Amino acid sequence: MSEFTIVDLLRHGEPEGGQKFRGAIDDPLSPCGWEQMRAAVGDYREWDTIISSPLIRCAAFAQALAHQLDRPLEVVEEFTEISFGVWEGRSVADVHETDPQALRRFWHDPIAYPIPGGEPVIDFDQRIAQAWTRLLECYQGRHVLLVAHGGVIRMVLRQLLEMPVRRIWRIEAPFASLSRMRVHCDPGAEPHLVFHNGCLT
Repeated sequence: MSEFTIVDLLRHGEPEGGQKFRGAIDDPLSPCGWEQMRAAVGDYREWDTIISSPLIRCAAFAQALAHQLDRPLEVVEEFTEISFGVWEGRSVADVHETDPQALRRFWHDPIAYPIPGGEPVIDFDQRIAQAWTRLLECYQGRHVLLVAHGGVIRMVLRQLLEMPVRRIWRIEAPFASLSRMRVHCDPGAEPHLVFHNGCLT
């Protein structure tokens, strides 16, 4: 067992229906999305286990990869994407056209200006923090692949870098993007972001 826990975060690829506030809507990956994710992982085989959001745009690829690599797969409900409430299923352009002020306020400060009917960002932050802590406890010293969503990845990065919650939208997490975190097993040590939107070597 290593003295570090390494977690690679892979965002799902393009889902059917393209770019929109998808949240809890369970759209599958498009053919392009499958190709994006296959290209992102390539021939890499160094993971000890694979963890996934239960939503099919993450879980279908995670299951296929786990089978291909003969690795255990754990599906974790808490790594589901944030709910976007009344905006779910709508494109950013559509929301901007009908309610530009609400969208602008949400991007600037999602705590003060939440989406009606959506999951409060503070609750989402706490949910991801609990799931992340459990991951580090259960897989201490291992190398893990977490297949998740843009919001989940942003929140993990926010917590690792101790950014203000209201600034999470400043982090870009494109489809099939990869980020790596290295966390020392000594709880007093500083965690490190090894790369963001990078490539496996």
